[in-house]
Amino acid sequence: MAALHEVVSEGLLSTTKVTAEEWGQTPQSVQDFVKVLIMRIQALETEVAQMREQINRNSGNSSQPPSSDGPSVTKQPPAKERSGRKRGGQPGHAGVQRKLVPIEQVKADFDVRPENCQHCGCKLSGDDPAPDRHQVAEIPPVQEEITEYRLHTLTCAKCGGETRAKLPNGVPEGGFGPRFQAMTALLSGRYHLSKRDIQGVMDDFFQAELGLGSISTLERRTSEAIALPVDEARTYVQSQPAVNQDETGWKEGTQKAWLWVAATPWVTVFLIALNRSAAIAKQVLGENFAGILNTDRWSAYNWLSNTQRQLCWAHLLRDFQAFIERGGGSQQIGEALLTQTKLMFAGWHHLREGEWSRSVFQEYMKPIRQQVADLLRQGAACDHKATAGTCRDILKREPALFTFVDVENIEPTNNLAERQIRPGVLWRKGSFGTQSDAGSRFVERIMTVVSTLKQQDRNVLEYLTDACDAANWARPVPSLVPVNHP
Repeated sequence: MAALHEVVSEGLLSTTKVTAEEWGQTPQSVQDFVKVLIMRIQALETEVAQMREQINRNSGNSSQPPSSDGPSVTKQPPAKERSGRKRGGQPGHAGVQRKLVPIEQVKADFDVRPENCQHCGCKLSGDDPAPDRHQVAEIPPVQEEITEYRLHTLTCAKCGGETRAKLPNGVPEGGFGPRFQAMTALLSGRYHLSKRDIQGVMDDFFQAELGLGSISTLERRTSEAIALPVDEARTYVQSQPAVNQDETGWKEGTQKAWLWVAATPWVTVFLIALNRSAAIAKQVLGENFAGILNTDRWSAYNWLSNTQRQLCWAHLLRDFQAFIERGGGSQQIGEALLTQTKLMFAGWHHLREGEWSRSVFQEYMKPIRQQVADLLRQGAACDHKATAGTCRDILKREPALFTFVDVENIEPTNNLAERQIRPGVLWRKGSFGTQSDAGSRFVERIMTVVSTLKQQDRNVLEYLTDACDAANWARPVPSLVPVNHP
């Protein structure tokens, strides 16, 4: 306590007009009272600073999603000087139009010739060897097709027993065919429509009656149909040399849950779990994962060595922005780190565009790597507790900052995983999660199918139709794993 009083006294004398002589003449009881007040003021100032930082947290200085930002956080682009031109396409601008389909693919075609000259009115005849082609696309009315199977029950003339006919192989036991089932699952799993909206779409577009309970049944059957290819996709991801992983909040019934994603260039898999622990991270990646993982600094990934990790620089940029907003020495360190980060990304873009070789980029990065390390050590020793703590935590994983510099096909950010998980975030906001374990399995499986097929430029509806039909026939479901890629 005596040492603390000395610090308070020195601070008082340095920030006020009270001289050491005047302070020495002050009664001890008054000195003690002033010291208590100063300590209280210092504690309140620290508390206010922490509250201000918490209130001012947004997607630019923390890991909060952009959707949580309030209106005051929205950054408007800088006002541009008006050019004086009207809005819209400018004279000489090349328009973008639908591509013409080959003539053999059109349903009907007509040759239209002018009858009279627009200049003199004379009758016209002949053909234009290269007429202008104008195509009109239309969607014809579509209505569901009903196929009926009458199952006869016949009585044996010998024993009198009755035998009822069975459905032919491949005919679903339910009342909906594979394409109907696939479309229903797609409206839910890709377009995130509510069950009532799905009911409305099927009625409006196809004049098909569909009960709300039937939608849940079709989702469950589709989930079962794609379970094996999704498991195969998980195994594929676990064997890849580079994986981007992320997680976001979810809800299963009344329980807090998490939606996990593991993304590679050709296959992306999802998992919904009731916690955000290292055990789930291992479950997604596999206990024997030997590749390099790109993530943020969440502790669930710390079971991997630093040589197997790449920390996301998009998240680090938010940390550095938070340093700046704290002011003082923290601000100086944050600004210096942002400067080095901008230099780093400038070099990275040269490498990515093929303008620099890997060796040139590595040489360029040497002083930047050293400067970043020095600034983080300065930050770890600064007087702002939060900044110092963040810098110390980053320094524990310093080798994971620059894995992308030395290893091919590693990105400096985790943008791939964040792009892939965003549809899940939007789905969660619209549906408030799932109500059961079976619902969660449907979500993670259908999202795996949709994301992976989009990466491979494959038609999702056709795949789901084939998968549902294969389940009806008890034959293998098409794979999600690419054939021509590692």
